[in-house]
Amino acid sequence: MKNLLKVTLGILTAIGGFVDMGDLVASAVVGSRFGFALVWVLLLGVIGICVYAEMAGRVVAVTGRPTFDLVRQRLGPRVALANLGASFLVTALTLAAELAGVALAIELLSGVAYLLWIPAVAFAVWLVVWRVGFENMERVFGLAGLALVVFVVAFFKLDPHWGDIGHQITHPSVPSGEGHPTYFYYAIALFSSAMTPYEVFFFSSGGAEERWSRKDLGLSRLNVMLGFPLGGLLALAITACATLVFKGQSISVDHLSQVVLPVGLALGKLGLGLALLGVFAATFGAALETALSCGYTVGQYFGWTWGKSAAPHRASRFHTVVLVVLFAAAALILTSVDPVKVTEYSLIFAAVALPLTYLPILVVAGDRDFMGDQVNGKVANTLGTFFLVVVLVAAVAAVPLMIATKAGL
Repeated sequence: MKNLLKVTLGILTAIGGFVDMGDLVASAVVGSRFGFALVWVLLLGVIGICVYAEMAGRVVAVTGRPTFDLVRQRLGPRVALANLGASFLVTALTLAAELAGVALAIELLSGVAYLLWIPAVAFAVWLVVWRVGFENMERVFGLAGLALVVFVVAFFKLDPHWGDIGHQITHPSVPSGEGHPTYFYYAIALFSSAMTPYEVFFFSSGGAEERWSRKDLGLSRLNVMLGFPLGGLLALAITACATLVFKGQSISVDHLSQVVLPVGLALGKLGLGLALLGVFAATFGAALETALSCGYTVGQYFGWTWGKSAAPHRASRFHTVVLVVLFAAAALILTSVDPVKVTEYSLIFAAVALPLTYLPILVVAGDRDFMGDQVNGKVANTLGTFFLVVVLVAAVAAVPLMIATKAGL
């Protein structure tokens, strides 16, 4: 149990990154429309985020400096300001969807319309940011998010045909009735959801909050190698459950109730209750991550005192940013905008910002003057370069595919 508590930063980051509001619905949509034909994208994204999160955690442990601090130094204030604007907007949009996700989970439990819960949810997120210690926050919501393992149990209970699943995974193809542009649109959305910038902003800033040093290099790697694959596994389980229940049924998955339906069919009310608990914890955790990431990026760019561990009177500007962005995100959802579409659009726009986020991490992690004996080796540099090329391709193709497919329709 002691070792598990040490990796809750990675668990919270990964569950919030892989199983947030957009991913919950997007994973189910992909399963219902493409089956297991896009599993390769999820696996690629898991490896990619592990490569760069390991670098970001190692940089923090060695230099004490989080990601966005390095973005400004390596890219210069003007380019970093453009990256800040894009990343902040994407993260704020994601925060809006997470608030809606929490409220939707409560709606399914209470029967009260989710819009009525939005102010209370936003206040609860602010209260946790303001009053709950960082380690307690990550442990409570990281471990509660593990209730989503119920999707894995439901998958086995739904009696999958292993031969067919293996063939779809090893021989991916575009299903009949779907076009190649739509296939690759969802491929980019899935890849972006795995590599979304706020994950490394939160993970590296969380390491700084916990005052990681060289003695914590092992802990940082443990967080990465356990947390992020676990998040990917949960996202895969959601896709798999949707495939077994919805594939070939001509059912459009566009609501949270449909995402958890396979668990209810397989495991009954108890399983459904656990699924909703997991959804609540994952979306609430993602709301915390995105709200804090907005404060982290702005505070680090302008050189303010930032962080939950800093006394509020010393980090007043950081907390003001968090409060303002929470208010704006709640106001956006209260206009009745579709929270799922908000998050799907944010994933595509996040893809555009990926290269500027990950290039400085690769450069600094490979700089011996910064990293000393912890500098990237050949394997890390090769993998980092490969995934940088992949995110560049995704960044170039994202918006044209969104336009061509009318956002996947």
